[in-house]
Amino acid sequence: MSRAMQCQSSLPWGSWARLPRSLPGTRGTRSVSVCAAAVPGGAGRRFLRRILRTSSISLPRGCAHYQGDSQEKSAQPSSSRHGQSQLRNVAFSGAIKKHQKSLSAWFSHQPNEERQFGPSFSLDAVHVDPVIRESSLEEVLKPSPDLTIQNQLQQPSRKVISLHNLFDVDACGRQVKNVVLYGTVGTGKSTLIKKMVVDWCHGRLPRFQLVIPFSCEDLSHSHAHVSLRRLITKKYQHLRDVVPVLEASNLSVLFILNGLERLSLDFRLAGTELCCDPNEPVPPSAIVVNLLRKYLLPEASIIVTTRPSAVRRIPGKYVGRYAEICGFSDTNLQKLYFQMRLSQPGCSGEEIQDRRSAEQENLVEMLSRNLERHNQITAACFLPSYCWLVCTTLHFLYFTRMVPPSQTLTGIYTSFLRLNFSGEVLDSTDPTHISMMKYVAKTVGKLAYKGVMSRKTCFSEEDLRQCFEVEMKTESELNLLEVFRSDVFRFFLSPCVQPGKEHTFVFTIPAMQEYLAALYVVLGEKKTLVQRVGKEMSEVLGKVSEDVAVVVNIVSKVLPLRFLPVLFNLLKIFPRYFSRVGGKDRDTIAHTMAEELFKEEDYYNDDVLDQINSSILGVEGPMRHPDEIPDDEVFELFPIFMGGILSRRNRAILEQLGCSIKNLAAFEIAKAMKKTVIRKGRRGLPPSELMDYLFFLHEFQNERFTAEAILSLHAVNLSSVKMTPLKCSVLASVMSTTSHEVEELNLTSCNLDSSSLRTLFPVLLRCKALHLQLNSLGSDACKEIRDLLLHDKCVVSSLRLANNPVGEQGARYLAEALAGNRSLQQLSLLHTALGDPGAEAIAQHLAQNQHLQELNLGYNSLTDTAALRVVEVAKRHETLDKVHLYFNDISEDGKRALDSLRMDRDGVRALVFLTAGTDVSDYWSHILNVVQRNLPFWDRERVRQHLALLLQDLESSRSQTANPWRKAKFLRVESEGSRETRCPS
Repeated sequence: MSRAMQCQSSLPWGSWARLPRSLPGTRGTRSVSVCAAAVPGGAGRRFLRRILRTSSISLPRGCAHYQGDSQEKSAQPSSSRHGQSQLRNVAFSGAIKKHQKSLSAWFSHQPNEERQFGPSFSLDAVHVDPVIRESSLEEVLKPSPDLTIQNQLQQPSRKVISLHNLFDVDACGRQVKNVVLYGTVGTGKSTLIKKMVVDWCHGRLPRFQLVIPFSCEDLSHSHAHVSLRRLITKKYQHLRDVVPVLEASNLSVLFILNGLERLSLDFRLAGTELCCDPNEPVPPSAIVVNLLRKYLLPEASIIVTTRPSAVRRIPGKYVGRYAEICGFSDTNLQKLYFQMRLSQPGCSGEEIQDRRSAEQENLVEMLSRNLERHNQITAACFLPSYCWLVCTTLHFLYFTRMVPPSQTLTGIYTSFLRLNFSGEVLDSTDPTHISMMKYVAKTVGKLAYKGVMSRKTCFSEEDLRQCFEVEMKTESELNLLEVFRSDVFRFFLSPCVQPGKEHTFVFTIPAMQEYLAALYVVLGEKKTLVQRVGKEMSEVLGKVSEDVAVVVNIVSKVLPLRFLPVLFNLLKIFPRYFSRVGGKDRDTIAHTMAEELFKEEDYYNDDVLDQINSSILGVEGPMRHPDEIPDDEVFELFPIFMGGILSRRNRAILEQLGCSIKNLAAFEIAKAMKKTVIRKGRRGLPPSELMDYLFFLHEFQNERFTAEAILSLHAVNLSSVKMTPLKCSVLASVMSTTSHEVEELNLTSCNLDSSSLRTLFPVLLRCKALHLQLNSLGSDACKEIRDLLLHDKCVVSSLRLANNPVGEQGARYLAEALAGNRSLQQLSLLHTALGDPGAEAIAQHLAQNQHLQELNLGYNSLTDTAALRVVEVAKRHETLDKVHLYFNDISEDGKRALDSLRMDRDGVRALVFLTAGTDVSDYWSHILNVVQRNLPFWDRERVRQHLALLLQDLESSRSQTANPWRKAKFLRVESEGSRETRCPS
């Protein structure tokens, strides 16, 4: 019977919902141990293999040879006590201690991604054990009910068992020696093995006196015959004095075989002969088979980790217990993981720990509330690896102060896939040995791409059949599909939790759909039948033409056959033609990227970073009614991921996963993008869309391309975009690719603070017009602005700080800046709480400035004394000709005094009221426009009072003039002022 028939033979091909069970539930809560670090389920697999391959460490032999007959097996009743006395031997126990120290050092190391994308946790810091449930071979083989959340909750929970109790006696009272621990990709098999080894090294696993771990991937690459004794001493040289007495010493030994799916085992006697001698050289697979048969070292305990598809490779009679890793199937475990992970002091990376701690607590609280709503994230986070991805993404969004070149969102997702799939072959028994990630890109990527193009996130079984089963033609393809469904399917797709959509599937993490769709396109999998056939034929004909060229050259010298070179040249036309078609494919990819990046229907959505934040933490407020029509799906990350995948670093990682993107292809796509992306980027984009464009350039990691794109931007308008530390870092990183001056940078209402200004300092230096209104910038921020204005490379000519709590101290910093600055021409301090002391500080330093032309001190509670002081200094200033003083506490006497300093006599214009003597002020419309723009941010009652005073002044001036034209102007202004007066009410 074929493997495809053996694998879930009763499972109908059409039923994609029938898969092995381990989705989130609320029953069977697992105990939690705070003793080992949680790396993604499978996240440590690559690192674990490297450990087991390279842990042949030579240590000084500080132990004497064991004295005694190691081959004799005593049957005396005192043999156990004799073994214990041998263990107490100093030399003997010293070797095991060295072994423990070596294993602890190796298995405590974290993968590079763990240190790169967040604070690194030691294995003794924090760990949340996933749920482990006792299972059986029948549970693995029998068809499962529909894979829905409802069915999962209704299932009776199987017995939950802890990691340390896996070798307890079974239900019949028999001692368990062989344990098979299985789970799908991402559930945490390798992490649990690392935890078990570290626990033993630290004395927390007293059941075993010796633990010997092996990587089955490493064993699969060894084809030479080797004995068990040689195999152990080759990997762990410090055990060479212990191995000879493994049988005679009655040591309690545990063998760990990690990743059994990488080995091809044959338990038939005709396929693998019996072997009970640890010194006899046999194939590594034969050693594993005889250990599991209990023919070799029968007293040793063995734990095997594997994926579900490979569980049946070991006959059931050789397995004492089956255990399934079910991940975090309880939301309480998910909450505990997030609380431990996000509450670590290292998450902030800042000295101001109190503020960062409050932010961490807020994140944990918001995430917990989102989990309690049983949203899609609850179904996703039953996989510990996805919990890691959520924490890593939140760390990237909230605690990134400076963005190194390697730290991108695409890099996080690519590294996440490497942690789970590096070196993984979908089926080791298949002759093609296709990498798991390559298979995912071809199949799941196709589904993801079709969903993006049709703006769809929920997929029916028919959608799955169209992408997975339509092109099934061979037995090998059928077998690969069965393995994928059993081992990998739930890593990417999970049942939808929305009411009425229980029998549809969604991507476990929404952004993963856009990532895989981007990978599918960039890898060139989106081809028509003609393109695929043409590519294969061009490759074949291209190779044939090389051989024909040699033959034609030889024949043409002997025979005058002039038509042969003609035929040869015609033969070359086909590969050349399809190479041009391949070039068109690059243009198509660039065109797709540009079209998706600048879709007008997405112009006024939140920027992509805010969208990711909302997908993780949820949206605060009332929940949507089930009958309410949902919003259209947005896929703005899709083109950004396309650009990020093309970066050199991500291409190198994908190469390790079996997804090769050639340098030439990346170069041609970038070249084609200049015609589309940069051209469309020159158009005026809404602020959120411009932020997405800047984030795309950051993800692309192509400095030359980014510099050309930035040079085409004359003005950068990011008003109302919440500029988090990450966005500030992205803006600074992207803008740093050039040194040109920026005409205008609008950061109005962007939630900036002093740290944001420090991050953006190099960018602000090069901006001529700088808009910083409505940002809650206080005295600390003004100190940064002072340093900015005093910098010798500063080119800021217009600075707007309206509606910021500058205060008296902030005014002093700005006054110092005015004294030494040589570029500033316009300064707006409208509604900045200066008061008389702040205005006095500015007046004291104003005389030292020689370039300022316009100063706005409106709505600052200035009295007559401060206003007159400022204007007195201003009238002696060489360039200053306009001072805004409206909406201040200026009396009628003060008005008359200021009116006496009009421009025609003293060279300065003071904008105080809507009138100028018996005429309307030339700036009445400007003053009313300022009022209209700032009404939402000002104290409405106070605005009404000021407008009432302005109207009284207008009526008084109108009554004093007899000119009918002037009266008409007064009536017009009064009408506009009355309208503004009614607005605040």
